[in-house]
Amino acid sequence: MTKIKFGTDGWRAIIAKDFTVDNVARVAEGTAKWLLKNFDKPSVVVGHDCRFGGELFTETTAKVLIANNVKVFLAKDFISTPMISLGTLRLKASLGVVITASHNPASYNGYKLKGNYGGPLLPEKIQEVEDMIPEKCSVDPESIDLKAAEANGLLEYTNLEDMYVKHVEDNFDIKAIKNSNLKLAYDSMFGAGQRVMKRLFPEIIHLHNDENPGFHGQAPEPIHKNLLEFSELIKKDGKINCGLATDGDADRIGLYDSKGNFVDSHHIILLLVKYLVEEKKMGGRIVVAFSVTPRINRLAKHYNLPITITQIGFKYIAGYMTTEDVILGGEESGGIAIKGHIPERDGIWMGLTIWEYMAKSGKTLEQLIEDLYKLTGRFCYERNDLHLDEEVKQRIVKACKEDKYKSFGAYKVEKLETIDGWKYYFENDQWMMIRASGTEPVLRIYAESDTIENTRKILKATQDTLLG
Repeated sequence: MTKIKFGTDGWRAIIAKDFTVDNVARVAEGTAKWLLKNFDKPSVVVGHDCRFGGELFTETTAKVLIANNVKVFLAKDFISTPMISLGTLRLKASLGVVITASHNPASYNGYKLKGNYGGPLLPEKIQEVEDMIPEKCSVDPESIDLKAAEANGLLEYTNLEDMYVKHVEDNFDIKAIKNSNLKLAYDSMFGAGQRVMKRLFPEIIHLHNDENPGFHGQAPEPIHKNLLEFSELIKKDGKINCGLATDGDADRIGLYDSKGNFVDSHHIILLLVKYLVEEKKMGGRIVVAFSVTPRINRLAKHYNLPITITQIGFKYIAGYMTTEDVILGGEESGGIAIKGHIPERDGIWMGLTIWEYMAKSGKTLEQLIEDLYKLTGRFCYERNDLHLDEEVKQRIVKACKEDKYKSFGAYKVEKLETIDGWKYYFENDQWMMIRASGTEPVLRIYAESDTIENTRKILKATQDTLLG
């Protein structure tokens, strides 16, 4: 049988190739064994997003857990990953399982594990689960009757969407956002945020607000190249103040200003810290992944906040959020969590925080960013994903490990950091980073400079050096 490995964020595989009912049953049995070893009367919250086969794979998981005498709280209909995490915490469950491949293309599905604190299960615990996955599941899921399980108390259906909506309404000044005269738009990317946002803000512009398991042929990752239709909508309308987008399971954020310009996660992270400290009077540690802009250090110093840089993968950030007083945890790829919620990425929660900031300050997103630049300096960021043959990818990784690169074209390396990948610093606060993806056959190149033209020059010089 296939060896099942959990990557940066869960186990993901192509549907019908490796992501099959049999393999999901194996993972569910490994999960059950781990639960029975670690909890007296274990319970699990289980749900799925809008992907193909979500209900089938969720029921398979539930049946295997029930067969192992593990109580299951089963979500009604599709849900977002943050809803599973919130539900796990609120229902005092031992674990959360969400069937999702997040932002990956439609051909993928996946299996994520959530801890009882309402965030990603920590890496060492995930490894324990992985080590318990059998070669073949000992249970035939078809033999488990869900009606009988419900009658004897091993299965309970739960409405996580209602729970989440109430949590949002209790924590945001929704009235201030609605009365602000802001014209807002939301692109769910055919993902799991669509229904909850329609409930919260029926009056705003909604794009791709229907179920399409193929995501209309577009990977539901909220980056600019995947959101061109949304960007054009904002440009053509001319009156939209801000556009929010979330990925397939609604835990990542994409953001647009009133001109249809993409606002990257680095800017969002910095804006959130500024809002939480200055307006909400919060404090605490900033925890960000290695690929986040170094300008976060300037903001931390300005507000006198401690800061920790982690490996890439939100599970590393969640570790700090469960044990320390953390004001914000964030990563470059749009996964951000803040104080006052759960230790979990949540694209909708972050978007509403930005909208509340705009509503309460009476300022546009562009004005808020200009205010931010007074503290951090102006900067532009871009990322290129190189789809390379494994041999070429490994050759570049080997050269990085051996510290072969001393310059990239005209850019001389002044400093190198290697927390997770290779981050090369150049003069004038410019930097570039190389990292092999943990979930895809991709080499990522990240760069930052003072203008987008200069950022692209760094990316081109890097690509020429690596592939030349």
